[in-house]
Amino acid sequence: MARRGNAIGMFAAAILVTAAAPAAAEVRDAVYRGTLMCDKLPFTENRMREAIDVTIAGGSASYTHVVRLRELPETVIEKGAGKVDGQSISLEGSWKGGSREYQAKYSGTFVRRSAMLKGTQTWTDGGKTLTRACSRAIKRPLRAFLPRAKKQP
Repeated sequence: MARRGNAIGMFAAAILVTAAAPAAAEVRDAVYRGTLMCDKLPFTENRMREAIDVTIAGGSASYTHVVRLRELPETVIEKGAGKVDGQSISLEGSWKGGSREYQAKYSGTFVRRSAMLKGTQTWTDGGKTLTRACSRAIKRPLRAFLPRAKKQP
């Protein structure tokens, strides 16, 4: 009976240790997808909501973001890179199309399999500088949909 009590105690301790493990263990290398909702610019008709893909590998991140100023997306996409430090992610990138360009900075914190990004785009258009805010969540697929590591023969 004492052995059974010890086994139950050890099992309960293992569950507590697992539950108390840092959430960083939940952040996995994967492609996180979502949308960024950005404020309206003087030369756009509406607020913009466009796709963003963030690829995380180790402590590094890279991303692409669709840029749309009219009905159709621009031919050049915003690209950037950044880092993952514990539960935090920070990204910096840029875009240039014709006489317009911008520098972007986004950051966020992971909660389970998603992160809420917030940031700004600092635009240069015809000698004027404009800043607009952007935000939205990115999520990684459920574990069942992530690529599996290849088994060694």
